[in-house]
Amino acid sequence: MSISFTRMRTFDVRFPTSAMLDGSDAMNADPDYSAACLRIETTDPAMSGDAFVFTIGRGNDVQVQAIEIMAEKIAGLELEHAFEHIGDIARELSADSQLRWLGADKGVFHMAAGAVLNALWDLFAKSRGVPLWRLLSEMSPEQLIAAVDFRYISDALSPQEALEILQNGVSDRKKNTELLLEKGLPAYTTTPGWLGYTDEKMLRLTQEAIDSGFSLIKYKCGKSLADDRRRLTKIRELVGPDFPIAIDANQVWDVDVAIDWVNALQAFDLQWIEEPTHPDDVVGHARIAREVAPTRVATGEHASSRIIFKQLLQSQAIQVMQIDATRVAGVNENIANILLAAKFGVPVCPHAGGVGLCEVVQHLAMFDAVAVSGHHSRRVVEYVDHLHEHFIEPTNVINGAYLPPKKPGSGAQMVESSIITFEFPHGTYWSSEKGREHARTSSMTHSSVRP
Repeated sequence: MSISFTRMRTFDVRFPTSAMLDGSDAMNADPDYSAACLRIETTDPAMSGDAFVFTIGRGNDVQVQAIEIMAEKIAGLELEHAFEHIGDIARELSADSQLRWLGADKGVFHMAAGAVLNALWDLFAKSRGVPLWRLLSEMSPEQLIAAVDFRYISDALSPQEALEILQNGVSDRKKNTELLLEKGLPAYTTTPGWLGYTDEKMLRLTQEAIDSGFSLIKYKCGKSLADDRRRLTKIRELVGPDFPIAIDANQVWDVDVAIDWVNALQAFDLQWIEEPTHPDDVVGHARIAREVAPTRVATGEHASSRIIFKQLLQSQAIQVMQIDATRVAGVNENIANILLAAKFGVPVCPHAGGVGLCEVVQHLAMFDAVAVSGHHSRRVVEYVDHLHEHFIEPTNVINGAYLPPKKPGSGAQMVESSIITFEFPHGTYWSSEKGREHARTSSMTHSSVRP
């Protein structure tokens, strides 16, 4: 019996992470990690598709409304029809001219399209009883190419070039899968590096990360050069001169400031500087990359589309591509981004952390390792030890490596009790005195929870 889509449910889920300054950096002082969630219900009561867009609090309500508008477009479709025509569906979601006028291939509606597409891919994997990474890795090159929208990127990557990249990897898929199952993918951690942490907490968490097997640690920077020097000095004293460390400015600098600041920290032998300036400033990133070398430039978590990634690669503006699972238009566009990186020989080191991003983006990294660029020493996947317990299959990071998830789906499905507790503003946490006080005193203020 065919399965079709019936009800589209959304949830505004927010976690009070700003209370402990988890996620704090030079640009985002008090983030409350949040998820604008979508669930596609079907004619099979046991089969649903889940996805979310990550935000940091206020604005989650706007993102939920955008998802609801986008999700209307797939109501009534049959599951297998959607799988066979997923590329067409992706293009149709971005073709609504009235919504596109608010931001072509970027913004809340572009991310809402990504939520719809990611929920569909979650359904596709669940219906076949496999995790998403395995579904993608076992699809034919032709099926994968059909899912990609090459509009605006064909000058950098033609469909034929992309097809050849995938075809060249087919013979290695079995070997790459075995290696993935045996060793996983190397992870790096940002858990010790939040800017709001005391030096003592930062150093304690750094030692814990090293003891846990992580071979790269990233630290937030950019608020004060003197503070950055002090923090990095303490870190180097703890980890030694050769342990790899990276820094992340979260877009806070102008181009000239970025160049001067990073060069002032060259003595600390940094693996990369992440998000040194505005995410849309491709030319600025290219100049920074030239003038802070040999420190590499990494960016991508706020790159709005495959078009920005195309330009960053064409301009040699980045040496590390950091795709995000929910910033662009879903799995479809991230397949394009991974193929672009393969064409230009740039490693994909996904952005994660937040809420649920580790659970979802690991599937994309594993697909890349199995079916596109293979296993190589330049890939590391970000890991942050926050909020994993809220998902039905939390990430499994052992000895500094992501081990592949086994449950069917994309990893996006949240535990029901977490939704009941943290749905905003009427979940049991937010309706409690503690939750109402947090909402009043944080940037999360919402009219329905004001006294």
